[in-house]
Amino acid sequence: MSKNLYVTATESRSGKSAIVLGVLQMILRELHNVAVFRPIINDPGEGRKDHDIELMIEHFKLSIPYRDTYAYTLKQARELINSGQHALLLENILKKYKDLEAQYDFVLCEGTDFKGKDPAFEFDINADIAANIGAPMLVVCSGLDKSPEEVISVSQTTIDTLEEKGVDLVGCIVNRAPEGVTREMASLIECKVRCKEPMPVYSIPENEALGKPTIGDVKRWLDADVLYGHSGMHGLVDNYVVAAMQIGNFLGYIRTGSLIITPGDRSDIILSSLASRLSSSYPDISGIVLTGGLNVSTNVHKLIEGWTGVPVPVLSVKGHTYQTVQELTRLYGRIETHDDQRIATALGGFSQHVDVQELRDRVIEQRSTRVTPKMFEYSLVEKASGNKQRIVMPEGSGERILRATDILLRRGVAEMILLGKPEELRAKASALGVDISGARIIDPSESELLDPFAEEYLELRKHKGVIAEMAWDRMRDPTYFATMMVHKGFADGMVSGSVTTTAQTIRPAFEFVKTKPGCSIVSSVFLMCLKDRVLVYGDCAVNPNPNAQQLAEIAIASAETARIFGIEPKVAMLSYSTGDSGKGEDVEKVIEAARIAKALVKERGLGFPIEGPLQYDAAVDPDVAAVKMPHSEVAGQASVFIFPDLNTGNNTYKAVQRAANAVAIGPILQGLNKPVNDLSRGCTVPDIVNTVAITAIQAQAEKGN
Repeated sequence: MSKNLYVTATESRSGKSAIVLGVLQMILRELHNVAVFRPIINDPGEGRKDHDIELMIEHFKLSIPYRDTYAYTLKQARELINSGQHALLLENILKKYKDLEAQYDFVLCEGTDFKGKDPAFEFDINADIAANIGAPMLVVCSGLDKSPEEVISVSQTTIDTLEEKGVDLVGCIVNRAPEGVTREMASLIECKVRCKEPMPVYSIPENEALGKPTIGDVKRWLDADVLYGHSGMHGLVDNYVVAAMQIGNFLGYIRTGSLIITPGDRSDIILSSLASRLSSSYPDISGIVLTGGLNVSTNVHKLIEGWTGVPVPVLSVKGHTYQTVQELTRLYGRIETHDDQRIATALGGFSQHVDVQELRDRVIEQRSTRVTPKMFEYSLVEKASGNKQRIVMPEGSGERILRATDILLRRGVAEMILLGKPEELRAKASALGVDISGARIIDPSESELLDPFAEEYLELRKHKGVIAEMAWDRMRDPTYFATMMVHKGFADGMVSGSVTTTAQTIRPAFEFVKTKPGCSIVSSVFLMCLKDRVLVYGDCAVNPNPNAQQLAEIAIASAETARIFGIEPKVAMLSYSTGDSGKGEDVEKVIEAARIAKALVKERGLGFPIEGPLQYDAAVDPDVAAVKMPHSEVAGQASVFIFPDLNTGNNTYKAVQRAANAVAIGPILQGLNKPVNDLSRGCTVPDIVNTVAITAIQAQAEKGN
């Protein structure tokens, strides 16, 4: 099994950070104990950390201490080599790497940033390090400002040179590729000596959302203060306009994405720039930078403060205008640690343009059986995005829903449908700095589907006393409308509950989506992501006190849900008794439920083991199982746990969640004809992303069945 990979660029501004994020996500999908290592970093400055190392550690929640993630700064490395100590440099780097190799299952190494004055020096040192630590190399070639022919020529020269230096190549990625560089064209690049089989080559096109700086980047780069417009920090900067003219002449120079740079005492420029953003006759500028440390005059400040929402950010810097412009010429787009939008865009682009399975097979020959919460979450997103489903969210105007939609669209998880008034949702999204342009927005009260949906509901529920007026009122309710979209096939699944109760969310589904054939009960499971595995707990959210028949159906449904998410079901029917060690009505119920469930498994040819009654320790601990129930296919290795009632299940999942620091994903509803899932009212944006991915995977399974 390969234990390492070295990712290197060939020049600056190649977008290597985005590639490293995608590669690390790919590795964490298979392996749990992963380290990141940069043999040589640029000096980040006093009290600061290396950007890429911090980005990987923070985003993927890696446990590696920062001090273990690098060996030298570029300046230190150059001094050692210039003093004739090249061997010592490599020896110390190798020693630090070996320390990591002994502690971790995989070490992802990242090369230098090519920000020094000698790119040839950096190219050679990266090749030497990779060869000496025995790491295969993934090469990132930049297509920025190159013609397609230049991209192919430069990339091939790079590959040839690395082969001459004895580096084993695992693949090549042409990043920021110009138009015309398709994967077919990129495949002309090949390794001719050390590769035993054709080397995979991928092409990722330029993405302005990653390449261009945001206003937030400008603020950090200039150490600026934000005077107004804090909500617009994600806006992209396309060009700079230094405003020294009168208003009439200045306005002719602004373009879409312009960053206006002007002294802080130019009230006329400030007000006209803000006004241009509100005018449909002028392009949308991205922001304003006020130079010289000059304060906006009191009356102008009062005027701006009186507006309802300043349309763009206004920053203030101490340096003079020329100095500020000089600083900005060195600025470029960078993925910051907490920039979820850019991270999602980078990961989405990687997944879309790189054959992840092919590259994964080249890098990792054997798969680990351990599954961490982060690995499982990635697998959800990966599986959902492999066959996009249409997911409708009736609570479209919620802030968390909008933020989650932005991430879901960037990651390509699903086709999103939001219910609400289009103008209101787009305005709110703009104010939050999120992009929902890829989502379909429907206002139920104005939709052409309202009448046929109401007629359908009336027909389905008239036996319950529903009259026409009630039917139309119900269908104006977003939850009912969304559920009917799923029922009628206009959407593949629904996610709701961030502001409504569980009963409000699932009542429409009970009324007309109904349960699957052969299933008399709707139940739920939680996917409990522990440190090294994922368990399935059911039912912890819906049924207070199921009888034996219902408990058996919950067990079957939970096992099938486990299979949908790649978990091999071994079902433990839980009780306070293992085997015949205890007596009582509650034990008898579990015994009968296990008997019914085993019969159903045999009848339906489902092919997974069920055991019960089992105590929790006997179900999960092999040592306890060896004493209490030896030779069982389930005891000591259960993956699906069926609780006898809601009181036990709900308390247990919350106890495990808190005590074991586990991630509880759910509740996931099962037994319905179409997937409908409920959010907690305290859900976070990642919770919503996970639930949408889960619902999409359920929809895929329904279509597969």
